[in-house]
Amino acid sequence: MTATSAKVPVSVLIPAKNEEANLPACLESVARADEIFMVDSQSEDRSEEICQSYGVNVVQFYFNGSWPKKKNWALENLPFRNEWVLIVDCDERITDASWDEIAAVIRADKHDGWYINRRVFFLGKWIKHGGKYPDWNLRLFKHAIGRYENLKTEDVQNTGDNEVHEHVVLNSKRGAGYLKEDMMHEDFRSIYHWLARHNRYSNWEAKIYYNLLTGKGEGGTIGANFFGDDVQRKRFLKKIWVRLPFKPTLRFIMFYILQLGFLDGKAGYIYARLIAQYEYHIGVKLFELRFGGQLNKQDDKPKYNPK
Repeated sequence: MTATSAKVPVSVLIPAKNEEANLPACLESVARADEIFMVDSQSEDRSEEICQSYGVNVVQFYFNGSWPKKKNWALENLPFRNEWVLIVDCDERITDASWDEIAAVIRADKHDGWYINRRVFFLGKWIKHGGKYPDWNLRLFKHAIGRYENLKTEDVQNTGDNEVHEHVVLNSKRGAGYLKEDMMHEDFRSIYHWLARHNRYSNWEAKIYYNLLTGKGEGGTIGANFFGDDVQRKRFLKKIWVRLPFKPTLRFIMFYILQLGFLDGKAGYIYARLIAQYEYHIGVKLFELRFGGQLNKQDDKPKYNPK
């Protein structure tokens, strides 16, 4: 076995549901990991079959509707045989260069966690300018001391069973560092799936906006600080953003013009338009939360009466 193909002492955690289109590329990109778990939510496609063909450990997760969600449940319950865990979504890829860097930082052991930057691809093109690049996420950490925060959004239905925008809180004095190599984020599914996913995300975002406007904060433990790390700085800016008018228009101007999204071509224009639409959906759902009752409250749905 060569140095570039040697197994890295990391346990990879992949949350999944109906991801047969994305899984092969994802699994091939994490083949250098010593151990791989796919935590499934009863997929109805070939996700489990694909994972088994790659020798991946498949574990089923049954969501209780509130807490914990999938990643925290996995961190608490899976029998990891490695100290380090790497969280990878099905539409993400870890490059060989990134694996070399991961192996090096584990050997050096200077921090207890590492942020990884994501390159988002949309319609086959890297959205380098008009998007969220850099997009730092704490994905590599010692699993015994890292857990995803609870942002108190359980009372909002249809947000999914997996932590998406929540961040990892690391119980460590040594803190986390920043990797130089990026991970790739590219969903091989259609725009239909992108829209469906962001419909769920906007429920979550509306509740976060609601918490900020009503003085409840985000409910997390990371905090908001302009002079803090990347996540803390984003949360500080969000407290200002949530109070601004015309957010959908501002979002388009920011992504497409101020961040030079027009340099990303047609994909950049479409992406900016869709993100502006996403911002509008958040605003409508926030209005519903504030003045129309609880968002997607299940008790408001008509009940089936067999009589």
